[in-house]
Amino acid sequence: MLKSLEEIFSTFITKFIVALVILLFGFTIGKIIGKIIHKVLSEIGLNKIISKATRKKIKIEEGISNFVTYFIYFIAIIIALKQVGISTDILNILLTTIIVVVIISFFLSIKDFMPNFISGLFIHIKGFIKEGDSIKIKNIKGKIIYINLLETRIKTKKGDIIYIPNSLLTKNEVVKIKTKK
Repeated sequence: MLKSLEEIFSTFITKFIVALVILLFGFTIGKIIGKIIHKVLSEIGLNKIISKATRKKIKIEEGISNFVTYFIYFIAIIIALKQVGISTDILNILLTTIIVVVIISFFLSIKDFMPNFISGLFIHIKGFIKEGDSIKIKNIKGKIIYINLLETRIKTKKGDIIYIPNSLLTKNEVVKIKTKK
């Protein structure tokens, strides 16, 4: 009996040490891969591209690299817990739930962005309206003062500035008003 208790303890210690090595390795790999992804995205200039398109300062490079880092950490924790013998069914359910929530959040966050972005590309490529044109869309009349990939700014005769999502410009009838010279 003494020998079997010794074997059980020895086996547990071995599994525990292997789990610690897995955690250390996973955390190190997660940190390294996160930094590599951040560097690659920085060199591409993703923040600048998104900021230019949306006119808002968004730190997407950090968000993506942090997500990858923590995802690798989470995987390392699951593998380490499995090594020790702790049931990972609950962790698998939790991971699945987190992934589903992240995917749903992502799609909800881009549901307005993508149609406006695609419409903005269409407007720039086709060039059917330009800055300086006077237009009427629905009950809004004014002069276009700015067009980017997501929205168009129109200045009315009263001096009001109206921001119109580009998807509205491509989905609705836009009338170009000829100006007298």
